[in-house]
Amino acid sequence: MEDLIEKGAKLEQVLSGFAFTEGPVFSRLGFLLFSDIPRNRIWKHTAGEPLEIFREDSGGANGLTFDHQGRLLICEGGRGRVTRREKDGSFTMLAERFEGRQLNRPNDLVYAIDGSIYFTDPRPRDAKDDPARVPFSAVYQITRQGQLRLATRESQRPNGVALSANQQTLFVADSEAQNVRAFEVLPDGALSRGRIVAEMKTPQPGGPDGLKADEAGNLYVTGHGGVWVFNSAGRHLGIIEVPEKPANVAWGDNHRTLYITARTSVYRMRLRATGTRTF
Repeated sequence: MEDLIEKGAKLEQVLSGFAFTEGPVFSRLGFLLFSDIPRNRIWKHTAGEPLEIFREDSGGANGLTFDHQGRLLICEGGRGRVTRREKDGSFTMLAERFEGRQLNRPNDLVYAIDGSIYFTDPRPRDAKDDPARVPFSAVYQITRQGQLRLATRESQRPNGVALSANQQTLFVADSEAQNVRAFEVLPDGALSRGRIVAEMKTPQPGGPDGLKADEAGNLYVTGHGGVWVFNSAGRHLGIIEVPEKPANVAWGDNHRTLYITARTSVYRMRLRATGTRTF
């Protein structure tokens, strides 16, 4: 862990006073966006400036990321869909139905260099049978042609999703099985050879949530007690302790700072590691 964390760096609380923070993403223009799910908002934080509401009535926005054009991609969990915010402020529907059925609650997403998007869609634990809604949890791919296809159903409750630095591996946090799976990304974007690369089983309730990778292949996964760090071989290196239960992470400040959304607050820590760029 000493090789990954900047010497003398301490966890810093950047913002607080929210209901449940999620989906952080740091823009190339130098600001942080994150969701406050219960309050149905997306917030914008720019260092040295007042906090702004980026979007009201966010559709229960959860995971956020950008595409290569700087357009915001949103998992609107409350509305069961994935959308894109265009440069003029309008919204484009990217995914809402699979084989004629409504998606459940799109949770997190990652943009791939080929222009496709991977997102998780966990079925709520208390969901009742509904012929109008997809009856299972899954990871999907929105191809660069705009088609929605099932990528994998191997995870019991897929949550966070991230890509490796070389874009050849997709990582999926399974909050039910309390592990992280890795999938080989084939040339057409399909997933293959799913395998468990990190175990996060604890007696405490809750499992892995959001995650990101760095350029060296290390994984940073939110879980019980803080952000769990694993090397490329899946060995647990340690935990970046967070005083509130974290939900997700994002790279910012030239990909050398890890931003952490944790319940009522946003935290950050300066690292020596360089985070993976996906947009």
